[in-house]
Amino acid sequence: MDAISRDNAEHYIWGDHCDGWHLLKSAGLSVIQERVPPGGAEVKHYHTQAHQFFFVLAGEATLELAQQVLKLGPHQGFSVPPTVPHRLLNASDQDLSFLVISAPPSHGDRVLVD
Repeated sequence: MDAISRDNAEHYIWGDHCDGWHLLKSAGLSVIQERVPPGGAEVKHYHTQAHQFFFVLAGEATLELAQQVLKLGPHQGFSVPPTVPHRLLNASDQDLSFLVISAPPSHGDRVLVD
């Protein structure tokens, strides 16, 4: 059994040019490392079941929630419970690298918000 890293994890591209690596992909828990270049963003959405925790490794994340906007720097995180509309974006001029931990996994559990 090998240690998992971006070098050997399942990779995918989301949005126009953002990267994700599945560090853990199980029925009850998902751990993904993502990279968002400057100006990159996800669409506003919520999850019906998944509780997510975002943890910044490098760069600065802007996390838009239903009632607030948070700036998260390296080694800072924030929990987003199910049904809370949110959107993560990179408004800085450097790449953003972060972990998103979801229980249960969030794939197939996303509802877009206008």
